[in-house]
Amino acid sequence: MTDTGVPLRVLSYNIHSQRDDTAALAEVVRTAAPDVVIVQEGPRRFRWRQKTAAVAESFGMVVAAGGLPSLGNVLLTSLRLRVVDTRCQRYPLTPGRHMRGAAYARCRVGGVDVLLAGSHLSTDPAERPAQAAAFKRELAASTLPVVAGADINEGPDGPAWQTLAEGLTDTALAADRADRLTFSCADPRRRIDALFVDPRITVVDYDVVDTPAARRASDHFPVLADLLLPTA
Repeated sequence: MTDTGVPLRVLSYNIHSQRDDTAALAEVVRTAAPDVVIVQEGPRRFRWRQKTAAVAESFGMVVAAGGLPSLGNVLLTSLRLRVVDTRCQRYPLTPGRHMRGAAYARCRVGGVDVLLAGSHLSTDPAERPAQAAAFKRELAASTLPVVAGADINEGPDGPAWQTLAEGLTDTALAADRADRLTFSCADPRRRIDALFVDPRITVVDYDVVDTPAARRASDHFPVLADLLLPTA
């Protein structure tokens, strides 16, 4: 703990259903050494529990929440954090589209409680606003400081992004690094992955992890933020 808060390092990462170089994926996460990984496109099908545990082990972390019940959104933590409560959410299904959802975990670290949340919104612009609104309602209802990572599938000028950002801090903007693009690794041209935090949380640093390993590991770059959680 510092004089101004409890440090927390958070990585939000669309891991592309582990379709790429899984050794590089583990290297990216272990090198970043986060306390929390908010995963999009994690295991959500047959043997999802074992697969999720294997992903966590490869990262040197443990499973906090998510998987099949949240449709591939997974929250992983280091042993610094104690998981107090978890839940999952599913958004209404549009016929012919993929069902999507969100994962939530109330965790305690350094004597401070925080709500971790993760989601992956639709590629369909007609679906995204309602999903963003459903996710936002859960975040807004929390009395705890919120840390929320998401693959929004649109940029900061989109309505879903703006819904999520309202009343929260966009960590990229706070660090003056909104020019760092997250998708795609082959041709970075968009910032569609975001990490939002409660205004009570201090953003110490932020970056997009663009390394040779990250380019092999997924089609998205992960976003990494160093935070200070409020002690009061």
